[in-house]
Amino acid sequence: MIFRQLFDPVSSTYTYLLGCSELRDAVVIDPVFEQHDRDTALIRELGLKVRYVLDTHVHADHVTGAWLMREALNAEIVLSARYGVEGVDVPVDHGDVLAFGNSSLSVRATPGHTNGCVTYVSSHRDMAFTGDCLMIRGAGRTDFQAGDVHELWRSIREEIFTLPDDCLIYPGHDYAGRTVSTVIEEKRFNPRIGGDAREEDFVGYMENLGLPHPKLIDIAVPANMHCGRPAGDATPGEVTWGPVTMTFAGVPEIRADWVARHIDELFVLDVRSPGEFDGDLGHLEGAHLIPLDTLRERLDEIPKDRPVVAVCQSGKRSARAAEILLKSGYTRVANVSGGLIQWLRLALPYLGSHNDR
Repeated sequence: MIFRQLFDPVSSTYTYLLGCSELRDAVVIDPVFEQHDRDTALIRELGLKVRYVLDTHVHADHVTGAWLMREALNAEIVLSARYGVEGVDVPVDHGDVLAFGNSSLSVRATPGHTNGCVTYVSSHRDMAFTGDCLMIRGAGRTDFQAGDVHELWRSIREEIFTLPDDCLIYPGHDYAGRTVSTVIEEKRFNPRIGGDAREEDFVGYMENLGLPHPKLIDIAVPANMHCGRPAGDATPGEVTWGPVTMTFAGVPEIRADWVARHIDELFVLDVRSPGEFDGDLGHLEGAHLIPLDTLRERLDEIPKDRPVVAVCQSGKRSARAAEILLKSGYTRVANVSGGLIQWLRLALPYLGSHNDR
């Protein structure tokens, strides 16, 4: 099983990527709209095909990235049928099973935080993705979105605490940096529902949390009732000047062959040393040499009226140059993937010599 736990620092949301290592099918649980580029970069780098994008519930603190993933990856959107949300491809309820490759997740209805919360459980019952139902040493609030504290008590006790004691609990959020727990830990140590707690103890605790409403509830809930589909189908940070992809490391990259076809429209920034610029690999025709260690002091030599593509020998130093340019206010920037080594491997044109500078 391929497994990754990703984090959104704004909403403290965990997003989970699970993949079949043999057939490369995958699912994504609780994606965040603003983290779409990061998540899809990881999926692309791991060579996975996302079959389903699942939400544990209709979130009130962030907008889901489900619609974006369906558009980008042709994944099917999965959500509890109890919400009646527009745009869901696979409405699920208790007992349903979702297969991806040689792996699967079963659906357990765990309402209480909202009326449509579900927990996704792995086929071996060794992992449970509990959303905001059961959290690490906590439980989801029940004071909005048709929440019901008595229903939440039953959901946790009957559907989660009946899983094997060593089953790992992966929550939808954590605000203290905790990443995972187990069923037995929460049975023993959860201050709201663990130990000798009875239903009246749990109810009394939950009804006196005194929490403010989530800041984004008026934005997130309406958007999530449409699977996160934005008005006008606009996507965040969409690049229009070229086929730029963001790596999981956060570097914008562009293919060498595209650069070769559009080289007259671009500012080509070579960040190697002068010796390398005139060396065996040569340089791209019309390229401007600004070594990486002088880049910050020479930003005024780089125009903002056309896209900037950074290049070096292998694409590593130029990746750092692209990061520096982005942080310095340049918006149309990309690293030439693979650098001049890839350029030569593809036998692309426009390689010059030192006499062409």
